[in-house]
Amino acid sequence: MTPELKEEPREMPDEEPREGSREEPQKAPKKARARASSRRVPFRVRLRRNRGRIARHLLVAFLLLFALLCGAVVVAYKLTVIPEPHPDTVVQSTVFLDEKGAYLGRRGPVDRQEVPLSQVPRYVQNAVIAAENRSFRTDSGVSPKALVRAVAAALTGGERQGGSTITQQYVKNALLSPEQTLSRKAREALIAVKLDRTRSKDEILEGYLNTVYFGRGAAGIQSAARNYFDVDTRNLTVSQGAALAAIINLPSYYEKAGSDPKVTATLQKRWEWVLDAMASSGDITAKQRSGARFPAFRFYPPGATDGQRQYLIDVAAKEAADRLGISEDQLARGGYTVRTTFDLPLQVSTAELVKGRTAGKGVRLHTAVVGMEPGDGAVRVLYGGSDYARKPFNDAVSGAVEAGTVMTPLERMPFGAPLTGFPKTAAPTPLRLTSAYAAVAADGMYAAPYTVARITRDGRTVYSAHPDRHRVLPGQAARAAATPVPAGAGATPVAGPPASLFTAGAGGGITRRTVWTVAYDARLTLTVTLFADKPGKKKDTTVPAQLPTDPSPTGFTEQTATQLWGRLR
Repeated sequence: MTPELKEEPREMPDEEPREGSREEPQKAPKKARARASSRRVPFRVRLRRNRGRIARHLLVAFLLLFALLCGAVVVAYKLTVIPEPHPDTVVQSTVFLDEKGAYLGRRGPVDRQEVPLSQVPRYVQNAVIAAENRSFRTDSGVSPKALVRAVAAALTGGERQGGSTITQQYVKNALLSPEQTLSRKAREALIAVKLDRTRSKDEILEGYLNTVYFGRGAAGIQSAARNYFDVDTRNLTVSQGAALAAIINLPSYYEKAGSDPKVTATLQKRWEWVLDAMASSGDITAKQRSGARFPAFRFYPPGATDGQRQYLIDVAAKEAADRLGISEDQLARGGYTVRTTFDLPLQVSTAELVKGRTAGKGVRLHTAVVGMEPGDGAVRVLYGGSDYARKPFNDAVSGAVEAGTVMTPLERMPFGAPLTGFPKTAAPTPLRLTSAYAAVAADGMYAAPYTVARITRDGRTVYSAHPDRHRVLPGQAARAAATPVPAGAGATPVAGPPASLFTAGAGGGITRRTVWTVAYDARLTLTVTLFADKPGKKKDTTVPAQLPTDPSPTGFTEQTATQLWGRLR
């Protein structure tokens, strides 16, 4: 029997498992499965599934960033040094006042004078706070909202933002440069915070009030009070203080208040807003608010008569510097207050009385007026020219004129020093001549002329004038000289209120070249001088010229002297 042959098993080709087969497919690699899964699950689903983990990561990152920023601020604050005020805010001008304390003018590169906060009325302080920073007494020196606005504007290139606190404004005005950059703004904030933590609010407010700009060239509250209202800070009223506080916002625009109707009306609205804020906070009473009236301002720009003051300031500045033993430049930058002997209303009246006189072609007409107290030497009037800007030369102090017969009453007087030989002087100055006749009026007692009565600095008197007297004539000789000379001797007596008033001059008739009128009694000596000159043959020289005959030069000097005499008394 033939045995059956067994078949060897054959390998079958790979086949896809049939449905229902128990065989499992081989597992795909992990990365392939992840890619397949990511293709299948939408992003928003995955984001929703992982939002907790993402939020935790973001929070950690934010906290780390915040910690870094806080650390950087702390380090920056520790390293911040409060700088010294820059030079422009340290320099003060010197102010000149008339005999009664009225403002004459100033000398110096900046119109600024410091005053202690104690001299600023409380209602003026509160007005500034109400206008500029109502949280000043309680804030930390910065305004977070204003800082955010400033940073946003700097980053986006938008319009510069305001709203700084008083402390920040002080830092910007007095301690930092004026550039508007993000880094400077950040430094300003750091210094303001440090300033607020290391100095009292009163110290900061005092520094601010002494440096903030008010327009009209005035830096600081004291200069502003004088420029706008012609008073010292301590004499400001509630209404005036509120007006100055309102001006700080736009000083270059509001400086024309009082002369420009539109500007004045706009400022008045802001002034009312400031007063309302003060009333609502209790800084002023309801009665004070209802009784407030918009104040009157000094006219701006200054009128033509203000130019006359420069002649006075020139003379007083030179004398003040001499008395203190310093240069005029040191005086101008020193923050002094110079009380002069001048009577400002009378000076203005003099300018009005003598204006308008003209001479012929090529002839220059000069008028000089000097008023002095006999026996004391205080100069009350000193008119030396009509236009300081055009001709700063002061004819009353430095003008040399022909004396002529005006010296006749003095020629027989035996003057002693310092007037020895004076009667023979051919060309005295008007000031010198007035001082000589003042000695006659004072019964022979000469007093050296002076224009500076007192100088103060930081509230302390550093100089007081004392009359420098010398007897130059015996009493009987002075009394004899006080009698007017008869008309035939060259003088023309004039009836009037002074004890003695007469007119004389150099030249005669239509060739009159100089005319003087001298009026005096024991209380006042006044001279009015009229003279003319023309260019000489040599360069930069002059020679006397004929005075115009119409109107009469003698009539002019006599009338001017009589009118001024009445106003003086």
